Amino acid sequence: MSVLDSQLDVRAPAQVRNRTQMLAAIAELEALQAQAAEGGGREAVARLRKRGKMPLRERIAKVLDPDSAFLEISPLAAWRSNFDVGSGFVVGIGVIEGVECVILGHDPSVRAGAFNAFNAKKLMRGLEIARENRMPYVQFVESAGADLRGEADGDPEAAIRRETGHFAESGRLFYEITELSKLRIPTISVVFGASTAGGAYQPGMSDYNIFIRGQSKVFLGGPPLVKMATGEDADEESLGGAQMHCTVSGLGDYLAEDETDGIRMCREVMRHLNWRKLGPGPSLPADEPLHDAEGLLALVGEDLRQPFDIREVIARVVDGSRFEEFKPLYGPTLVTGWASIHGFPIGILGNNGALFSEAANKAAQFIQLCNQIDVPLLFLHNITGFIVGTDFEQGGITKNGSKMINAVSNSTVPHLTVIVGSSYGAGNYGMSGRAFGTRFTFSWPTAKIAVMGPRQMAGVMTIVQRSATERRGEVFDEAANERRVAAVEHWAEERSKGLYASSRVADDGIIDPRDTRTVLGLALSACHNNVVAGTKEYGTWRM
Repeated sequence: MSVLDSQLDVRAPAQVRNRTQMLAAIAELEALQAQAAEGGGREAVARLRKRGKMPLRERIAKVLDPDSAFLEISPLAAWRSNFDVGSGFVVGIGVIEGVECVILGHDPSVRAGAFNAFNAKKLMRGLEIARENRMPYVQFVESAGADLRGEADGDPEAAIRRETGHFAESGRLFYEITELSKLRIPTISVVFGASTAGGAYQPGMSDYNIFIRGQSKVFLGGPPLVKMATGEDADEESLGGAQMHCTVSGLGDYLAEDETDGIRMCREVMRHLNWRKLGPGPSLPADEPLHDAEGLLALVGEDLRQPFDIREVIARVVDGSRFEEFKPLYGPTLVTGWASIHGFPIGILGNNGALFSEAANKAAQFIQLCNQIDVPLLFLHNITGFIVGTDFEQGGITKNGSKMINAVSNSTVPHLTVIVGSSYGAGNYGMSGRAFGTRFTFSWPTAKIAVMGPRQMAGVMTIVQRSATERRGEVFDEAANERRVAAVEHWAEERSKGLYASSRVADDGIIDPRDTRTVLGLALSACHNNVVAGTKEYGTWRM
């Protein structure tokens, strides 16, 4: 297999500027991650410790195997909202007793671990990862139920409207947990505190439940609600305490003496599962790339219009920088080929410009070939979309672009996506964006994702409104249009940022470019918990 050379000069002015801008974006990212890690703040964490409780991230650290990695999913959810950064839940992939698991935890320091619009998405995403990749699901439960404040900002009617939508999501949570059990994917709950309403059903639907003496409390309605509904004066321990559930109701399976004991029991349960992966393990040499990952910082800056060769990314991510390129002389705006990452074989599609008909045809063929040999696919996004124009439409760009999307949609091998630059419009779809069942999607700090670029969006709106004004025989107000264009560009620019998309749980997280190889290795290992099998059948496409 050929070894990729690098033409990147990290000392060139443009590359120095890119590195400076990328490091600034990474610094902002790290500051937000530190904010999320603080949970509800120092005072809230101190109150937990005073009650003999560990902060959530400490609980997770203790249950994981020593020196093992934890890949957190959507750590910056709820950024620029009325909720805390991180949304009050932690979701991620970690190793317990040698078994890769999805771990979800309610952070009791953040609004008592209550559900909100953002962490509900994270929770559902965690369940999806567990189901698709066949990974045991561990829940650290401590929740006050649904949070009726948040985005409603004190407006009771707005809270009710939001909660109506959340009701459907929380109901789906119950379905998803039981679905895992039906699929023989184990679900384990460790209840660390009071878990009410929807929080009560998390252990209610789990295969294994670990309760902590004098600390765990599980009930559909707490004493105040019971009093209002029935007039009964119930105490918390009799109503839903750990001792009661382990000796009377049968909801609890194990009674731990304290949090450390509960975490020990969780590890013991995982040990007896005799869990085995169904997919193949790494089969190729996993030597480090020949080119330094530091160079990735110099590739992309804030101006995503500046082109770069996607092979420079590939050369710093794949094993030994080895890459067997497929059809290098045909459809050159899309780079396709085979490599391996941490020993796992992978097929790679990376953008080197807009998608033309030839590139779309090459992609469809390459996706078929990877499915024939059961090789996962990695999509590296830096795409403004499919090429447009009369000549290209007559040349079949819609037909051939649809063929590529058909191949992506019908492909059954795991898809991984990294948005390294821009990812606009149908280009996002063709490159297996989040809507296409991609197993994992990550973004670089300067990445952008949108229906189209901000300038194009504002320009299209101007053309449409100018034409409408002329049809009505009116004079087009240029000054008003300039103000409108500025507002649209600003709005579109802010919402196209990768950080905004990540905060809305539109990807699985923003990563330091230097960590791309490690993150992809963890994701590929997770995917191989399940069978890795490609489809041999595709939908009908126009030849």
